[in-house]
Amino acid sequence: MAPPERVRIALVGCGNIARAHWRGIHYHAPLVEVTAVVDADPARAAAMAERTGAPAFPSLAAALAEGDFDAVDLMLPHDLHEPAAIAAFEAGKHVALEKPMAPTLDACARIMAAAEASGRVFMVAEQSQFWPDAIRIGELLAAEAIGEVIWARAFFFDPLRRDPADPVPWRFRLARAGGGICIDGGAHWIRPLRMWFGDVAEVLATTHRHIAGMEGESRAHALFRFESGVTATFDALLSEGPGAPTEDFRIAGTTGEIVSERGGPGRLLLYDAAHPDGEVVLDSLDGRRDTFGVELDEFSRAVLHGAPLTAGPADSLGELRTVLAIYRSARSGGWERVGAG
Repeated sequence: MAPPERVRIALVGCGNIARAHWRGIHYHAPLVEVTAVVDADPARAAAMAERTGAPAFPSLAAALAEGDFDAVDLMLPHDLHEPAAIAAFEAGKHVALEKPMAPTLDACARIMAAAEASGRVFMVAEQSQFWPDAIRIGELLAAEAIGEVIWARAFFFDPLRRDPADPVPWRFRLARAGGGICIDGGAHWIRPLRMWFGDVAEVLATTHRHIAGMEGESRAHALFRFESGVTATFDALLSEGPGAPTEDFRIAGTTGEIVSERGGPGRLLLYDAAHPDGEVVLDSLDGRRDTFGVELDEFSRAVLHGAPLTAGPADSLGELRTVLAIYRSARSGGWERVGAG
């Protein structure tokens, strides 16, 4: 029998992130075919079914029993990652799972054991692994474009968009999210730092809450010391007000600096002796939104052709361990080893 030409996938969870995944599949993942959508909210499931042309199911259990698909794309509250991933593996499905793999290391270990036992492809979807500016920065650093790195900064600014129909979203609940801004969107900023400088060795951090109704941290300040010897600051802020122009990343070296400006309209700039006023390396970071499709395209090729993943699921534990060390440091007031949690 000839191998299948496309991966039939179920979109599990039909919130905002599912719309981004669907756009990515539509434009950038030609080997993926959506054949099921799943959401407990009938209106959201129906809306996604209309977009994709796929049948809707009220639960993963119903989809596994009645649907026709090879893989699942799990986009659920963090506390549901473990039961949903294990159920999919036990049903013989390949799994793409939005980060974090789970809120705890123990839960991650159980998911990875289920993946190993199933023999199916397992991807933890971390879109910043594929950001064009993150990849280009890595190339510039490898070429020693700014000499030896002496300092770096990452700043995650997240404007809060309140939904009147959902004034206290699941992300605001510790039992559901496992934390606040760091374990959620902040992880997207930690992955590029690890891509460039290696694993974080230890963390010194403070966290605070200033958003009404949010149980986890809404802002964080941290100092990272990497195994490579590089130090970096990491700041994360969830804001109900407008944000001033700033950069997502700034890296200083002995002979220059690299700056990645904030947001899609931002630019990637290189400052060196030949370009003291800055050379535009990328004139827009709009390509970041395409990376949802890029990662799922890689997932499909791993399923169909056995192609290797750029980053295996265990790589995502680096972000989780770093975030957990941030939380321990905020409680202890001192340095915390990342590998200790």
